[in-house]
Amino acid sequence: MSTFGELLRTMPFPAKAEPSVTANLHFTGAAEERLAEVASPSASLRDGQIQLLVQQLFFRPEPDAVRRAVFAPIEASAQAASICFDVAKVLASGDRHDVGLIDASLEGTTLAQQLQMSSPTYAQPICPVLPRLWLVPRQSWIKESESQAVTAADLDRLRELLGEFDFSVLHCGPVSWLTAQIARVCDGVVLVLTANKTRRLVAAQIKEQLAKARVPILGAVLAERRLPVPEGLYRKL
Repeated sequence: MSTFGELLRTMPFPAKAEPSVTANLHFTGAAEERLAEVASPSASLRDGQIQLLVQQLFFRPEPDAVRRAVFAPIEASAQAASICFDVAKVLASGDRHDVGLIDASLEGTTLAQQLQMSSPTYAQPICPVLPRLWLVPRQSWIKESESQAVTAADLDRLRELLGEFDFSVLHCGPVSWLTAQIARVCDGVVLVLTANKTRRLVAAQIKEQLAKARVPILGAVLAERRLPVPEGLYRKL
């Protein structure tokens, strides 16, 4: 198993909050040590981490290459949507790949609303966001958007939509049976853990449940971590 694939097993969970200054997506272990290899001096810490995530997740050697990844928080996270958007932007930024940002949550605030974008209409089910990046709302593949279940036909429509893109980033709600259903038409799940909130035992239980459901866990990221020093100084340490 790769270092990125082992992140969930090795991810530390702080017992108490660090002093609050700046919130960032966080990697640990060898991934954090390699951050300097992909982040330019002018890039922010978060930007560099997103670039590293994209590199490790989507550009693995064959046959382990990932094209369709589900991002699912263990509990509701305000940063999960922005992480998905940032990952999709990096994938599309090379102007070589068509990227789909998929709303794969059945209920609650839509992905477009969370990202403060104009919600696509039924007449425009797939909305261009940036060059080579499209937002795919939930109504594009879920026939009954008000229901809390997906049918085989829904999953077939989702599979067809995913085939339109070189890479797809799917934003799910908190991990549930629905996550496993959606992940079966993708390459696996990236778990979004919340600093000072997600407990190791809960994460281990979810990992075990997904394994029993034969859902590959591609890795894990820790969101909403608070750095003890300002970001600019942190990058110079």
